[in-house]
Amino acid sequence: MALFLLRGRFFKPRTDIKRAMTAVQYCSSMALGRQRVNGVDLFYEQTGSGKHPVLLLPGALGCTRTDFGPQLKSLNKERFTVVGWDPRGYGKSRPPDRDFPPDFFERDAQDAVDLMKALGFDKFSLLGWSDGGISAMMAAAKNPDLISRMVIWGSNAFVSQQDLELYEAVRDVSRWSARMRQPMEEVYGVEVFAKTWKAWVDGIAQYAKRPEGSICMELLPLISCPTLIIHGEKDPMVPNFHPQYLLKHIKGSQLHLMPEGKHNLHLRYADEFNKLVENFLED
Repeated sequence: MALFLLRGRFFKPRTDIKRAMTAVQYCSSMALGRQRVNGVDLFYEQTGSGKHPVLLLPGALGCTRTDFGPQLKSLNKERFTVVGWDPRGYGKSRPPDRDFPPDFFERDAQDAVDLMKALGFDKFSLLGWSDGGISAMMAAAKNPDLISRMVIWGSNAFVSQQDLELYEAVRDVSRWSARMRQPMEEVYGVEVFAKTWKAWVDGIAQYAKRPEGSICMELLPLISCPTLIIHGEKDPMVPNFHPQYLLKHIKGSQLHLMPEGKHNLHLRYADEFNKLVENFLED
């Protein structure tokens, strides 16, 4: 879910990277561009020149700038090369319009991996928030040789009845505060945002019909990279049984609890979050 609900050498540059990039602009230390991946032009932002590439995976309807401003700005640019992206149908990766087929998480995971490969990164780490964390887990499980480390927060591997009730409670965006709606309405417009959000609620609800409500439960044992799970203990959208389940089923994973953290803990407590992530990625 997006925040607006409730508030070794790691890679080898490819010589053809310039030819692979399209419509690239440089703004101070930030590279902005679009890359053709799996039939879609994906928008991305890249900053830093460190030897450790890191991909940021946003939440539902989120994009790199709405979801990861403090990380793009402040993660150590000498130690990391940070790539943010807008998944297909989100943010500036439109067209196409966003849809939610039964495999939309798998599709995002594949797009994410293929984007990094197209940009010339042979191995990289993942920072996945909410829906982005789900796609990150799928990417790590299916591409163990590509993923160095992974940090996920606000994410779940299954949909319970309690989750369905939480999603349904926020279906009607007209009931959100103006402060919560505004950033998304600026990206999508009022009507498209409301329509796309309702489609997301229906899309995530599909998983409740699967055995045990599984989104990616069966993939968790396949994750082999070092994994840090972060959970805000005041997260109104992700009950605490979700991070506990991930901790139990992702071998060797670690869980860090933030007592005052909510769903957008990486934005509300950006300095603490960034420090925690940098230390884990460099461990």
